[in-house]
Amino acid sequence: MLTIDINCDCGESYGAFQVGDDDGVLPFVSSANVACGGHAGDPMVMRRTVRRCRDLGVAVGAHPSYPDLYGFGRRILPLTPDEIEAWVLVQIGSLAAIARSEKVELRHVKPHGALYNVAARDLTVALAIARAVAAFSRELALVGLAGSLLITAGHEVGVPVLAEAFADRTYEADGTLRNRHHPDALIIDPAACLAQTLHIVRDGSVRAVDGTLVPLQAATICIHGDTSGAALRAATIRHGLAAAGITVQAPQR
Repeated sequence: MLTIDINCDCGESYGAFQVGDDDGVLPFVSSANVACGGHAGDPMVMRRTVRRCRDLGVAVGAHPSYPDLYGFGRRILPLTPDEIEAWVLVQIGSLAAIARSEKVELRHVKPHGALYNVAARDLTVALAIARAVAAFSRELALVGLAGSLLITAGHEVGVPVLAEAFADRTYEADGTLRNRHHPDALIIDPAACLAQTLHIVRDGSVRAVDGTLVPLQAATICIHGDTSGAALRAATIRHGLAAAGITVQAPQR
């Protein structure tokens, strides 16, 4: 029987600003990457999100980023590896404190935005993130783009890794994600998201924007919750996987 983890980035509201459709998406995923203050997510949002995940039986992980609230973590900041390691560590710790108070154990760490993308191609940055994860707990899994240097760094440091693919993002022929500046970087149609997910899970590959068939082995697949129609895409993917006989569940330790 095929199984796959479906994750979403969530808890990305801040103060009076509401971002994403967590209530609409979380019932259809098995893991959640909760923002922890770097790009979004204040203490009240973190607590509310962790509680919601606990009630739904969704595994909770930290979603650290560059310290960039103004840019939603989508700008590259000129930080040293030691600074990156410290910023990632403090964000993991912040969410872990909230989670512990709610009797929830963190299961993984997935960098956000620019930090995720830089770590995919820069081993120095990737190792800084991996070291932060290891410093907190070697039982936490590090989530990174399938085939990227972040996965390499996790293996090198000795933490569990989860190779990630995307249901709602398009790919380049080299296996990287298409830059968000392109109008076709996001897949909006729910049926197309499901088709890409099924292709990844069943066939171990994804079709790039130029038509190239790219080999892709993934343990977890991301659905973004911060775009219009996210709940419908999440529901379509979850129900479509079930109809195909594929079980959705969080990775087992």
